[in-house]
Amino acid sequence: MAAEVEPAFLGLAEIRDLKKTVFALREELEHAHSDADEAVRQGVSGANAEIAQLKSTIATLRDELQEWPVRRDDAVRLAQAANLDEVKQLMATTAALRDALETARVEEETAVRHAISAAQDEIAQLRSTVASLREALKQANFSKQGAIAAARAQDHAELAQMRATVQALRDQLQATPAVRAK
Repeated sequence: MAAEVEPAFLGLAEIRDLKKTVFALREELEHAHSDADEAVRQGVSGANAEIAQLKSTIATLRDELQEWPVRRDDAVRLAQAANLDEVKQLMATTAALRDALETARVEEETAVRHAISAAQDEIAQLRSTVASLREALKQANFSKQGAIAAARAQDHAELAQMRATVQALRDQLQATPAVRAK
């Protein structure tokens, strides 16, 4: 029986070892399932977090995309308003410069007219002065020539008188020796 016990003991030992192996494999399988479940939970949790983050990003981008036309329109309106202001300023500056240029042109034309008028007045005065100086010079020439003629006439008259006096004295002198000789 000992021989029968031994195979039975061996069979029991083998069954017990197989049960331990099955138990160990079951625990290992449960542990593997548990690890797999944990990995799946973590993967699902990570995926859910990533999905939530992507949904949040999509919502933010959707909001930005929906706000973009409004912001673009606001930016366009601001740019148009700035351009309109700049155009108005440039037009005002242009008008002011045009007015200043016109004023300067009018002032220049007035100054030129005054300068021409003053020059013409001065020319007329100078011509009048030249004419009066010519007339005065002619008068002075005539007066001088008249004085020269009068002086010559007086000189001739004096000379004629002196000649007459000299002739009379000669005649007297010539008549006196004849009286003396008598």
